[in-house]
Amino acid sequence: MDWSTIEFAVLDMDGTLLDLHFDNQVWNVLLPKRYGDKHALDDSSARDQIAARMNTQRGTLSWYCLDHWSRVLGVDVSSLEAELKSLIRVRPGAQAFLEYLADLGMRLILATNAHPESLERKLEQTGIGTYFEDIVSAHVIGVAKESTAFWRQLERRCGIIAAQTIVIDDNQEVLRVAREHGIAHVYGISEPDSHKARVPASEFTCLDAFAELMGPAFKKKPGDRSISTSV
Repeated sequence: MDWSTIEFAVLDMDGTLLDLHFDNQVWNVLLPKRYGDKHALDDSSARDQIAARMNTQRGTLSWYCLDHWSRVLGVDVSSLEAELKSLIRVRPGAQAFLEYLADLGMRLILATNAHPESLERKLEQTGIGTYFEDIVSAHVIGVAKESTAFWRQLERRCGIIAAQTIVIDDNQEVLRVAREHGIAHVYGISEPDSHKARVPASEFTCLDAFAELMGPAFKKKPGDRSISTSV
């Protein structure tokens, strides 16, 4: 990777910088259990009913909204996250990669579909927020990252230049939309959940480790970094 041609690094959170195991345990294990207890269903039936409802919203902001699913399912999803927050963990090599990019003088932007309440919990648990010039929740933008409108608004908000930007995200549809928007460099993640198998081969280069992008340091001229944790 020739970092001398890149000014902006737009990084995803869940499944990219953080282990997706936490989210999968909340949504695929604990939520079906609590929903099943509420409706006298076994875990498998509860999981099927939840999936049927959620799949109608895939790729939209509602898919990622704690408030929406708490209302629809009658289970406080935020409280489930709080119950399992000890599972929130930074993926191997992610912090070293953030430090590497900061040393290069990259303008670091965290762009996530996570609900602001979930985002705040994860930043508090991991401390990764300090590395970023801006932290952007799709819930504040008003559309999910799977929408071209998200990337237009992110560009206006952060001043990113597509030809000088790298995006790393575990969501293949997000990568497609980012590429269509003109982002020069897009990478996926091979193993977003440390407890699950690697993702199948795709049209994108997927990283086994962040170290694959960490070559000899190219020092940009240091500048002031304005830290923002707006969600």
